[in-house]
Amino acid sequence: MDRAYDLLTESFDAAAAAKAAPVKMWTRGVPVDDASKQQLLNTAKMPFVFKWLAVMPDVHYGKGSTIGSVIPTKGAIVPAAVGVDLGCGMMAVRTSLNAADLPDTLAPLRAGLEQAVPHGRSVGKGLTDKGAWSEPPAETEAAWAELAPGFAKIVEKHPKLAKSNSVKHLGTLGTGNHFLEVCLDEADRVWLMLHSGSRGVGNAIGSYFIERAKEDMRRYFINLPDQDLAYLPEGTQGFDDYFEAVEWAQSFALKNREVMMRHAVEALRRIVTKPFDAHLEAVNCHHNYVARENHFGENVLVTRKGAVNARAGVMGIIPGSMGAKSFIVRGKGDADSFCSCSHGAGRAMSRAEAKRRFTLADHAAATAGVECRKDEEVIDETPRAYKDIDAVMAAQADLVEIVHRLRQVVCVKG
Repeated sequence: MDRAYDLLTESFDAAAAAKAAPVKMWTRGVPVDDASKQQLLNTAKMPFVFKWLAVMPDVHYGKGSTIGSVIPTKGAIVPAAVGVDLGCGMMAVRTSLNAADLPDTLAPLRAGLEQAVPHGRSVGKGLTDKGAWSEPPAETEAAWAELAPGFAKIVEKHPKLAKSNSVKHLGTLGTGNHFLEVCLDEADRVWLMLHSGSRGVGNAIGSYFIERAKEDMRRYFINLPDQDLAYLPEGTQGFDDYFEAVEWAQSFALKNREVMMRHAVEALRRIVTKPFDAHLEAVNCHHNYVARENHFGENVLVTRKGAVNARAGVMGIIPGSMGAKSFIVRGKGDADSFCSCSHGAGRAMSRAEAKRRFTLADHAAATAGVECRKDEEVIDETPRAYKDIDAVMAAQADLVEIVHRLRQVVCVKG
């Protein structure tokens, strides 16, 4: 049987690849730039990589390690590979509503969602951040009460993290590629879907430990192909403290999505007066995280940097872009991919390149039929800045099966 992946050595710098662990790429029919390939090889050279890297079809260049890569390790962890949006991921719920139950004009629904969920960011001295709660609501306070003891333990060891945004960001969306959407599936049933992570506190934790790892590399004169591959060896206090903080941040991210989703459902109820059930089907999954897992009979650390757990039967979400379809999927448990799949379409170009290349007219045409922002500040998120989601799904047909196809009708961006 033909294998579903290609080896990076077959297409790029075979001499350099010979010094690295194998890199298996599920990217057939999807372009991959040379900078990303080189970054993958840099990561694969780390001596603690277990067996090989698995590369998803949404792969693109990132900080530390390539986005869309699955990095199994034994004996060490690379904080920059896990990143700073710890636990970033997706949540989707199906309601009992269908398309005919939505209002003819969707602008009030977008406005209601924007009012219910803080989004975006206000930058500047003296400004109140519009993307944070000025006074967290009761649901946020209740969720924070569950998280607060764990955070207190982390702060006791690392006081510099005390002032990071925590409770004020719990239940908020953020900026960039984070979004909240109303979607319709193949049967015209209404779904709510959102994308966000651990917000300010996760960023603070990730950044703090990335610097700690870099300090260790300098202290012990360890040379790396990229300083962002600085690592924490297992069995050290730094490793233990990092893993404790990361697991907490990933719990914060799950809670963050749950609180936002409750507020989004409430906002939908205020616009659609017909009674409806929510959470008939629900998925809440990380795609930027590290976990202890067993693969090929060994206990390893698996860093999924822009990838989703696709163990057999496990449900996941693979979003497109503002004007493209998204997918609810079920994992097939492919061992070679370390039971993983892509986390989205993946960027086809940088944000700066998207702003240079596309006009407002291009963006309006690409998002026709979607109630969403159509201003210059979201040009970097326009659909054509991303890879073709259909090509991405075709390249990973052996990793997941498609359960639902969703199309956006409302999109809230920060």
